Amino acid sequence: MLNKNKKPAKNADVVNKNTGEKWYYSDIVKDHFFKPRNLMLKEPKKTQYDAVGIVGSPACGDQMKMWLKIDKKTERVKKLKWRTFGCASAIASTSAFSEMVTENNGMTIEEALKIKPQRIMERLGGLPNRKIHCSVLADKAFRKAVSDYFRKTGQYRRVLTDGSKVIDSKLNITERDIEEAVLEGATNLNAVQKKLKVGIGSPEVIAEVEQLIRFYAEKYYG
Repeated sequence: MLNKNKKPAKNADVVNKNTGEKWYYSDIVKDHFFKPRNLMLKEPKKTQYDAVGIVGSPACGDQMKMWLKIDKKTERVKKLKWRTFGCASAIASTSAFSEMVTENNGMTIEEALKIKPQRIMERLGGLPNRKIHCSVLADKAFRKAVSDYFRKTGQYRRVLTDGSKVIDSKLNITERDIEEAVLEGATNLNAVQKKLKVGIGSPEVIAEVEQLIRFYAEKYYG
């Protein structure tokens, strides 16, 4: 981690006009920012990748979308592509993460899930203190994509719930899943079910799902 109070010999890369705070980016961060690895600018065909994960909202800040190609026999990540609306730190962190996961014939899903933000920052040579949260964005998108893969392959017990309240226990769908579906534009039951299939096999949860949709739609769209 780079200490914002320590002044390297080089000039600051960014200076906050209001506070005078200085940010310094390593050459590795700049390399990943200017030449991001595994970046996907165009929307791929649905059949090209096995899973997709989206976190965040461009209306609220950084957004990350990630696609995975998985070897079904070994569960190694053969391809990882991504796109983000975010800052230089978010771009560099995700670029580095994508390299880590896919190099040397690809990590297994379980190995990739163990990557901590500290490892990403070490690979980048550090990040400014106020940008450490950007190293988490790739991890969150990856976990979303992995959960999508588990759902598409019928491995519902392996879906990652991250401590959020489970609404549909058969499909392991949580409150957070519904919130993110609403953030992605699904503001009624049919649209949410198209994304998540929540409640289709468990009609007893429909009332709670509809209540959550109304709550999040009001929260984000007014």
